[in-house]
Parts: sequence; structure tokens; C-alpha cells
Amino acid sequence: MNQSKVVMITGAAGGIGASTAKLAVAAGYRVVIADIDLAKGHETAKQLGPQAWAVQLDITRESSWESVLNHVWDKEGRIDVLINNAGIVHTGWARDVPVSAHRQTIETNCLGAINGMMNALPRMKKQGFGHLVTVASMVAFIPYPGLASYAAAKHALRAFHVALAIEERDGPVNFTLVYPGATETPMLEKEANDDALALAFAGKPMMPDDVAAAILEALKTRPDEVYLPPERGAAVRKMGTDIEALREHVKVNTSVGWKNLQDRRQKMGGNRS
Repeated sequence: MNQSKVVMITGAAGGIGASTAKLAVAAGYRVVIADIDLAKGHETAKQLGPQAWAVQLDITRESSWESVLNHVWDKEGRIDVLINNAGIVHTGWARDVPVSAHRQTIETNCLGAINGMMNALPRMKKQGFGHLVTVASMVAFIPYPGLASYAAAKHALRAFHVALAIEERDGPVNFTLVYPGATETPMLEKEANDDALALAFAGKPMMPDDVAAAILEALKTRPDEVYLPPERGAAVRKMGTDIEALREHVKVNTSVGWKNLQDRRQKMGGNRS
């Protein structure tokens, strides 16, 4: 059996997933780049060297999970860590987003990760160790306008993860939730094209490498939850249970976000009046 620790990361061909893969390889892990875009996954793995390799995974299909996990266990003999990071976003006011797009968001961002946990958990229990890491979002607590179904999916995913972790508290598998704020990824670029997402730009976005560094630290310390940035955790949790405070937050900060968004568009050559 290969004795190097093995981490599998979904959505790892780009964004936070690719940054996490890069740091994981540097830390000595063998890394499985799991992504629906296999060509891009191969490209990312090639850049990272012989410690990384790619597989095609459609997280919304249980059969895809079963096939990929069988392949990884056959090749590596183990998975120490599964990082459920893959996700999509359909932006816009909820009334303007087709129900089919809301459904796809929830099926991908919530049920996709649940598929991964439920397929990996029995294998990890059988091998006697494992760590399930769920990349959620700050919007699991504070649902932003323009991201209704994305926030709903992350909120539901958090609830499932926590319930599962409590159920399995006496077992050999660790569970960690990670809540990044806005992060400079292709997903954020998509959000920047939609006026409904002005609030998301009220603060300075994080860089993917910063999120990845926090995830790598969590692989060592195995905390229940990681808030990014950490100092926002308490306020975010409190606001998530206070609709009036959330409404005031939106009112105060949307204008700030709109100005920042306009500045961003101007710098990128895509300013819209």
C-alpha cells in the first residue's frame, strides 16, 4: 500500500480546489484532482507533478462517485481526506432565475457533496480512518440577495454535515466545515457580471491560496469549523439568526458593494453604467 497520505479534492481543476491541490502536493500528499472537466483536470495535475493525477467526476451522479472511488482505492489503496469543494452558481434575483437553475444549484452544491460523503464514509470506516472536509460558504449563515438557491444549498449542506458528524462522533472519521467569504475565483468573476450581487463586493475578496492554506491547516488540526476570515465567524453566526439585522446589513452595505463592483468592472474593462 502507498504510505503517502491521499487527498481527493472535487472541483480541483481550478479556483480554491486547484490552490488546495497545489499546497497539498507541497505538503507531501498524493492528490486526486476530481473534476467534471477532465482535460482541465489533467492540465492541473500535470502542473503539479507526479504526486497528482486527475479523474473525471460528476458529483451529481452516485454511479460516478462509486466508479471514481473504486478507481482511487484500487490505485492508491486508501483515501485519507475527501474535500468536497465542487460547486456552481446561478446568479440573479430569485424571481428571474428559472426553477430548473435553482434545482441544478441545489442538486450540485448540496446533494453532490452528500453523494460524496455517503459513498466515502463506509469506505473510510472500513479502513479505520478518514477526514471529510466540506467547503461551504459564509452564505450558509447570511444569504445574500442574488444568491438565493446557492445560499439555500450551502445552508442545507451545513445542516447535513453537522448531523452526520454528530451521528458518527464515536467513529474513526473526522469532519470539518470550511466557510470562505467571497474569494477571487471564476465563480466570483461570474458574480461580478450581475448587478444583483453588489453586496458580495462590499468587502475585499480573499485569495484562493489563503483559503487553501486554511484548509491545509485544518487537515492537521481537524477542527469542527473554519471561518474565513476567522474574525467574522461570531458576527456571521449571530446575523444568521436575526433577519432584522441581516436586512439592515444588506441596506447599509449594498451601496458600498455597488461602488466597489463598479470600480472592479472599470479596472477589468467591463464597466457598466
